[in-house]
Amino acid sequence: MEKLIGVIQLDGELDLLKELTYFRCGAAVPFGSRYRMIDFVLSNMVNSQIQDIAVFTRQKYRSLMDHLGTGKPWDLDRKRGGLFILPPDWNDPTDFSRGDLQHFHNNRDFFNRGLGEYVLITGSHHICNIDYRKVFQQHLNTGADVTTIYQPVTHLQSEHLTEKKLELDELGNVLNITTDAHNSNLFMDMYIIKKSLLLELVDFCIARKKENLLLDGIIANLNRLTVLSYEYNGYLSVINSIESYYKHSMSLLDIDVYAQLFLNRKPIYTKPKDEPPTKYAKSAIAKGSLIANGCVIEGTVENSILFRGVHIHKDAVVRNSIIMQRCEIQAGTLLQNVVLDKDIIISPDRTFIGAPENPYIVAKRKVL
Repeated sequence: MEKLIGVIQLDGELDLLKELTYFRCGAAVPFGSRYRMIDFVLSNMVNSQIQDIAVFTRQKYRSLMDHLGTGKPWDLDRKRGGLFILPPDWNDPTDFSRGDLQHFHNNRDFFNRGLGEYVLITGSHHICNIDYRKVFQQHLNTGADVTTIYQPVTHLQSEHLTEKKLELDELGNVLNITTDAHNSNLFMDMYIIKKSLLLELVDFCIARKKENLLLDGIIANLNRLTVLSYEYNGYLSVINSIESYYKHSMSLLDIDVYAQLFLNRKPIYTKPKDEPPTKYAKSAIAKGSLIANGCVIEGTVENSILFRGVHIHKDAVVRNSIIMQRCEIQAGTLLQNVVLDKDIIISPDRTFIGAPENPYIVAKRKVL
């Protein structure tokens, strides 16, 4: 079977998660008590036997680089191929490319040296557990120029309204890609294309001073390209706002939803932490929560998500909240519908209450 090269294109993704993306890009935002958002697409690629993976990023990528490292947790620390974190080259005076085309142009060596003849291009804000081998097999069988991945959404939610949608004919051919709020064919920002065609379209767009591969290279040439669709029907959450982040995070507390993403599926890998199991004191009460290792629980935790190393002191109450790494909630404090970023200390006898549709958010490294 032919081989795939993976590209995680972060340059076009907007940092829409308010305080959570003040100091990091969206792909590095923690999700699901121990993961980062990029872990899902990266694990999907590795589980689909993709061994050459590039991450195209432009800004706020220090946290992302710290998390990904050499790619060892994903078995991508290889002598040949593996994981490449590739910001654009700022120092080439002959480079006239713009937008995301700059990444493809500046990193042409990645494609030339890669063993695969086809490229899978994705973003990071669609959380799912998908087998790309099935998509790739359909792409080869149909002989399409481009195969796009979409999900038909039964009930459109607020996070779907501004997302790209596919206009399809009865045979699954893509007629257009729009942001039509009434279209239910949600484009997952994932598609497969032959490497030679990709590089040809990049050169075509740059020569015409275009900026976006999908918009200017593929959508603008639908009349001469065969662009087909692949329907995905598994778990999918779109994270493009604080509301959607909070909603989909909290939905993981439902065991049926959790099972759709994690159980009876290929594993999702992440950067490991060598920490002991969570310690529960005699005074601890924990109900309906997702709690990572390394925590100390002396107070009450209900319907919440705790990341690694969180300390909940005695008589503190945390409800319907997301508490990230190494936060400390001191005695007598009440948190409800709250999202705390990393390394936050909440002083004794404080009360912070948000709303489910508008949770109270605190940027990392604060003392309140």
